[in-house]
Amino acid sequence: MLQVISVLLENKPGALMRVTGLLTARGYNIESLTVARTLDPDLSRMSIVVDVEERLRSQVIKQMNKLVNVLQATDLTDCPAVCREMTLLRVRAPLEKRATIIKEAEIFGARVVDSSVDGFVIEATGDSEKLDEFLDVMQSYGDIDVTRSGAIAVSLELRKLRLQPPIHLAASLAETEEEETNGVLNG
Repeated sequence: MLQVISVLLENKPGALMRVTGLLTARGYNIESLTVARTLDPDLSRMSIVVDVEERLRSQVIKQMNKLVNVLQATDLTDCPAVCREMTLLRVRAPLEKRATIIKEAEIFGARVVDSSVDGFVIEATGDSEKLDEFLDVMQSYGDIDVTRSGAIAVSLELRKLRLQPPIHLAASLAETEEEETNGVLNG
């Protein structure tokens, strides 16, 4: 089953690798992943769609929340949320089909963002199924090239973020070294 996860994490080198490494090490296939800075340049938000058995979903969230640099991981699969995807589509079509292509794009809420002698570049946003339908329709008009963003998601629940202080790798290593020199290991 596909699980939609939203992760707030520090915008630091290696943070993305830790999250994806956790998923791939356990054999979960990442269907899509998007990440970008938030309004705070020190934080990033990741939206991940991953194929996980339903009984293991809560375990995945718990494991992510323990990662270095992760402030909060949330499962958005069954809670009120908006999940959207964007596609850029280049359609190469003869002049006589162009008016029809533009009308089809408007039906799907898409818009032409660039035009050339050979065709159009069209931008469309929506849920994954809607975009699949749009691409099927556009394929009937000519050669297409497609780039998709992957899903992005935001919760609609009005809840306060419960941020955990980030675990700093240097601090963790210093504590481990201190424990080892005191003769106490994990005690």
